[in-house]
Amino acid sequence: MRKILVTGGAGFIGSAVVRQFISETPHSVVNVDKLTYSGNLESLKSVSKDPRYYFEHVDICDGEALQRVFETHKPDCVMHLAAESHVDRSISGPSEFIRTNIVGTYTLLEASRNYWVSLAPEKKQSFRFHHISTDEVYGSLGNEGFFTEETPYSPNSPYSASKASSDHLVRAWHHTYGLPVVTTNCSNNYGPYHFPEKLIPLMILNAMKGRPLPVYGKGENIRDWLYVEDHARALRLVLDRGKIGESYNIGGGNEKTNLEVVHTVCSILDELLPSDSPHASLITFVKDRPGHDYRYAIDASKIENELGWIPLETFESGIRKTVEWYISNAEWVDHVTSGEYRNWIENHYEKGIS
Repeated sequence: MRKILVTGGAGFIGSAVVRQFISETPHSVVNVDKLTYSGNLESLKSVSKDPRYYFEHVDICDGEALQRVFETHKPDCVMHLAAESHVDRSISGPSEFIRTNIVGTYTLLEASRNYWVSLAPEKKQSFRFHHISTDEVYGSLGNEGFFTEETPYSPNSPYSASKASSDHLVRAWHHTYGLPVVTTNCSNNYGPYHFPEKLIPLMILNAMKGRPLPVYGKGENIRDWLYVEDHARALRLVLDRGKIGESYNIGGGNEKTNLEVVHTVCSILDELLPSDSPHASLITFVKDRPGHDYRYAIDASKIENELGWIPLETFESGIRKTVEWYISNAEWVDHVTSGEYRNWIENHYEKGIS
């Protein structure tokens, strides 16, 4: 039994990780989250009363608060998921991405290192710092090829540049100070509890309300889609069995154009919530995003061959589960789409989401 410190545990991927740990393992979890607009404790209602779950309302840029968290909870490992993650927001306001993704990662690394060096030899040897990142650090692919763990970094947005910076910091803290780290880079996630600024939840919710479905350009940009519960399983496996100092790419093997994704969502909604006209009639093409990467695709053979992980969900099964979840969880949606998020949407220029 271990105590795992998870940063960003109230976010989309982080909450999936926390829910799995509490419901499927004997481990304890310390959820460290600032609760920005996309962090929501309602995503953790199913585990919030469990005595193995702890919540700390802490900003990862606050070194003193992090020190207190480490001293209080004495975790056996860290899973670092806290990040600003929306590309559009990074273009219109990059400062928070620099602060959280770079300065926050540095502050967490230092707090982790100071804690790690103080541990007894056995605890020190078993300690892990697992950094969760994105395939966007690699840049953009053409029509062929895949991102591997050896692909050179070539970030094209403030978001991906900030995540690339955090990856390099983690690598440096391992090579310079010996901090035992593992890194994972994932493809686009989707599934339940996804904050509705991203493509799939935005399309589902807009379509359900009869609103336009804004799609960048001609909708030809390609992403590899990964069901969030599959991703959470992979992260747990890397934490347990990943080789120190190594990175692992995690992808769903589901390449789809943005337009294909939107049409799939519309088809499922036509079946589950039929309306007077097909939901696809709501599709509206809008001006493309600056620096929009054309294609991402993951080669996940390393994690499959070395650790035995493969996704359990196909895109078809996962997207159906996702649409059904949003239809059944209107209260969660209403709560998370209020306040700061709604203000941002109202003030944001008309565009699609990728």
